[in-house]
Amino acid sequence: MRKLLLHPVAKPVVFVLCLLPLAWLFYAALANQLGANPAEALIRATGDWTLRALCLVLAVTPLRVFTSTPQLARFRRMLGLFVFFYAVLHLLSYSWFDMGFDVGDIVRDIIKRPFILVGSLALLLLTLLAATSFNRAIKAIGAKRWQMLHRTVHAVAALAILHFFWMRAGKNDFGEVAVYAAILAALLGWRVWNALRKRRAARAGASSAAASRAAAHTN
Repeated sequence: MRKLLLHPVAKPVVFVLCLLPLAWLFYAALANQLGANPAEALIRATGDWTLRALCLVLAVTPLRVFTSTPQLARFRRMLGLFVFFYAVLHLLSYSWFDMGFDVGDIVRDIIKRPFILVGSLALLLLTLLAATSFNRAIKAIGAKRWQMLHRTVHAVAALAILHFFWMRAGKNDFGEVAVYAAILAALLGWRVWNALRKRRAARAGASSAAASRAAAHTN
């Protein structure tokens, strides 16, 4: 499995797999299989795939740790960029089919409707993450600041769920919202637990080292 993940073909395969939802949407649109309201179906589908991609990219680190497969990390950047890609498609679908690319109407709608406002904030953060996802950006801003910036993906997850919740609130339909919220809560909860575990281990190691030095000094 690890050798397969390191194979030169692995990344192109993952890239193609990430494009399959878009290919299906193109086919469904051309074949008239998007239902009675194709525009709404496209807006929803691109939003759904943004959330799915976000869950997938946040699952990389837990899977890497649980399976002892560090090779999974080489796909994280690509998956993160696909989150941004589908989020942009979601915005374009809304801007085209709902707003007719009328910038004034879009701005007024963002101010008027809270769920669109939080969705826009999530996309703004994703834009920052996508723009700084390359090695040159890490060197420019420094590894520590880069890590702090990219932890805002947790805020993106929270805003995305809030966006989805408010969007479904009008129809009192929260089934899918609960599923995505549970998945993201579990993934983010694991990160908190893992950070606390590492901190405790570091403190225990420091205390042990201090005790050893004190014992050696006494002797």
